[in-house]
Amino acid sequence: MRRNNIEIRNAQASDAQLLAKWWNDGKIMAHAGFPDGLGTSPEEVEEGLKTDEDRVRRRLILEYDKEAIGEMSYRFKTGDKAEIGIKICVPTLREKGIGTQALTLLIEHLFNELDAKRIILDTNVTNHRAQHVYKKLGFEETYYWFNAWTNQHGELQSSVHYQLLRTK
Repeated sequence: MRRNNIEIRNAQASDAQLLAKWWNDGKIMAHAGFPDGLGTSPEEVEEGLKTDEDRVRRRLILEYDKEAIGEMSYRFKTGDKAEIGIKICVPTLREKGIGTQALTLLIEHLFNELDAKRIILDTNVTNHRAQHVYKKLGFEETYYWFNAWTNQHGELQSSVHYQLLRTK
């Protein structure tokens, strides 16, 4: 998937080192409940990538000007319902519209190429930047999950869930 200076490509074994670095960085992973990072090895990441399939689950690398700056993912929960995620892992490239453009590409791919009918996602209720982007792209809030899970430090967390329905 490519548009202008943004490319989204399948994650490969050669990306395992970078993905492990990002996933082990608590600043990047805090919003997902891992303020201390995941503690995963490049070997574990590489092994996990072997299970990726287009109609099941796929980890993706987000490139901007040919530099890896983040990751995206999707997985089909049922035949036509896909759950997505995104992380811009280079802080200086956040709030520049890159995430919005990348999500647009991924949404188009899921609806038009993989025949998804509904795309869902969730985010921490404190992640207002992401919520703004999701609403701008047409996602609708479906429900809140208050004090439903704890992060690595045992702190209660809440999330907001969204969906986007295919219109054509």
